[in-house]
Amino acid sequence: MGAEHEKCDVETTLELIDGKWKGVALFHLLDNTLRFNELHRRTPAVTQRVLTKQLRELERDGLVIRTVYAEVPPRVEYRLSPLGETLRPIILALRAWGIAYKERQLGESAAA
Repeated sequence: MGAEHEKCDVETTLELIDGKWKGVALFHLLDNTLRFNELHRRTPAVTQRVLTKQLRELERDGLVIRTVYAEVPPRVEYRLSPLGETLRPIILALRAWGIAYKERQLGESAAA
């Protein structure tokens, strides 16, 4: 039997936010409590099924709080949990890096 795999700290973090739409959902929840349909409108490329699955995983992992209101039709809102809020600098750093990367790519393609 081999040695038990000990996860590196980066692996632990990536497992929690891994998934194409988790980081995007977390970004949109940074400053807003959003209903499901509003989150879906902000991420139109994702299917409702996939978004639901990834939001449930974020909720399971304690990063997002899901609140269901007993109304007809039912209203469901999502917001960052206190633990999810600790990801703010990471999500903002990912955004800044993405902006810089796109600008660099545009600059390189213009120079070519």
